[in-house]
Amino acid sequence: MHILVTGGCGYKGSVLIPKLLNRGYQVTVVDTMWFGNHISPAPNLKVIEENILNIEKVPLQGVDVIIHLASVANDPCGDLDPKLTWEVSALATMQLADKAVRNGIEHFIYASSGSVYGVKEEEQVTEDLELKPISEYNKTKMVAERILLSYSDSMTVQIVRPATVCGLSPRMRLDVSVNMLTMQALTKGVITVFGGKQVRPNIHMDDITDVYLHMIDKKSEVCGVYNAGFENLTILEIAKMVTKHAPAEITVTESNDPRSYRINSDKLLSTGFAPKKHVNDAIQEICSKFKDGSLKDELQFHNLKWMEASVLN
Repeated sequence: MHILVTGGCGYKGSVLIPKLLNRGYQVTVVDTMWFGNHISPAPNLKVIEENILNIEKVPLQGVDVIIHLASVANDPCGDLDPKLTWEVSALATMQLADKAVRNGIEHFIYASSGSVYGVKEEEQVTEDLELKPISEYNKTKMVAERILLSYSDSMTVQIVRPATVCGLSPRMRLDVSVNMLTMQALTKGVITVFGGKQVRPNIHMDDITDVYLHMIDKKSEVCGVYNAGFENLTILEIAKMVTKHAPAEITVTESNDPRSYRINSDKLLSTGFAPKKHVNDAIQEICSKFKDGSLKDELQFHNLKWMEASVLN
């Protein structure tokens, strides 16, 4: 099986690609490499440095499955250059879907976001609730979903709405809640929590990458939209979990961030998927890597800071 992964050099892709290769798949990665390439070379792996907006440079001949991870990731980065965000995250998705159908590709897996729901008061945020995205990032994800679902008659479309991912990756991110709070505790001995009552759904890196494998396996049985997140925690709850492994003082300050959302993933669980790890595992793993010196707080692990310094300057 030949799998094309867009954005495969990113936070999730750098963990997913070795899992695909271990299954014996042929893998082609297309990535701008704004954050470098942390994937080890392998016989069945081809990595192409290219922006997916250049659709004619994206090779689809002989591809069986597309896993579309590429986007301008997270709210602050999306707001840096809204035009670029819409082009990469929405326009390019439409172009890729259209080219996929024209090339006879029958399976398309899309990495959306659990944040497309916006601010929700419901205790159980299921896939059938109305989407009210707030940021440019959320809005482009919603539009891309709608574009892809319009191709459902021509190929199997599976849309995954991940919770906030936590845990280790060769292309680490230290600007997502669990990872960020853990690194604050390790490097500063103080965790700064803005607000603290906002709820965030979470999923471990090993589990979200396994979700994409699960989607490959379930092509003939599973289609449509699926939430993927298993621990709905407030930011303050996460901070308190961190201090059990990295002693630190917690400072709570006011926040103007209204985003608070939780997700229900019963639909995904009903397909036979079972998560294996938890937020607590991610915290422990990060602490371990930091203490043995193999993980440091580097600029390239913060998307916004890195884009401001190296990508959009």
